[in-house]
Amino acid sequence: MWFKVSMKIYTKTGEKGETALFGGERVPKDALRIEAYGTVDELNSLLGVVRSLKPKKKIDSIVDLLQHQLFELGADLATPKGTNDSHIPRITAAHAGELEKVIDALESKLKPLKVFILPGGSKLASHIHLARTVCRRVERTVVRLSRNEEIGEDVIIYLNRLSDLLFVMARFANHIEKHPEIEWSGAKRRNKK
Repeated sequence: MWFKVSMKIYTKTGEKGETALFGGERVPKDALRIEAYGTVDELNSLLGVVRSLKPKKKIDSIVDLLQHQLFELGADLATPKGTNDSHIPRITAAHAGELEKVIDALESKLKPLKVFILPGGSKLASHIHLARTVCRRVERTVVRLSRNEEIGEDVIIYLNRLSDLLFVMARFANHIEKHPEIEWSGAKRRNKK
C-alpha cells in the first residue's frame, strides 16, 4: 500500500448529526458553539489562502501569528468553561494587546484615513478584506453564543481587535503594492444624478 495508516480520519461518531466538544459532551452539529468555532476555522482557512498568495514577509509573519492564535481560539470555544481544561489554551487580554501593537506599527506607515474606503484593491488586499468580513461574522456568532453560554471574557475583545487589524492589514497590503485605495463616493454619486 502506498500510505501508512496511523490514525483514521473518519470516526463514524458524527453520523447522527452530533459532535463532541473537548471534555466529551456531545452536542448537535448545528449548536451555536459549533457554529462559532466552525466559523473560526473558516477564517483560519481564508488566512491560509492569503498566505498562498505569497505576501511580503511582514504580512506573512502577521498571518502566521493570527493562524496560530485562531487555532487557540477554536480550542477555547470548543471547550466549555468548567471542563477539565488546564491543557487548553485560552484567549486572554494579552492576545488583544499583541494585535494592538501590530495595528499601531502598520498604521504608522499609512496615511491617516479621512474617508470611507471600499473593500478591494490588490488581490492580496481583497482577500484580507474578505477575511475581515468573515472575522466580523465570527464576532457576531460569538456575541450570540455569549448570551447563552459562558465564554472567556477576552474572546469578544480579541475578535473586535482582530477585525481592526485585518482592515489595517488590507490597507497596508495596498500600500506596499502601490495599489490606490478606492474612496467611497456615495454622497457625491447621489448628488450627480
